[in-house]
Amino acid sequence: MSELPQFTVQQLALRNGQDRDEVWVAYKSLIYDVSKSRLWRDGKHYEHWAGQDLTDELAEAPHNENVFDKFEAIGRLI
Repeated sequence: MSELPQFTVQQLALRNGQDRDEVWVAYKSLIYDVSKSRLWRDGKHYEHWAGQDLTDELAEAPHNENVFDKFEAIGRLI
């Protein structure tokens, strides 16, 4: 995974489903493309917004980190 491109918090924030078509979220320093998920339509998933690091928010979610297994890791958050 070290060969994944690196993105800053500012670059991640632009992939929020509103400023651009890409819908990305980060979890434990990995960035996932959730653009194809109907649950992330328009960059919002319940009270969570795309373009952010969701690591701290997962504890409040009704699922565990395995939910990210469905998505491709496309980068690393630096």
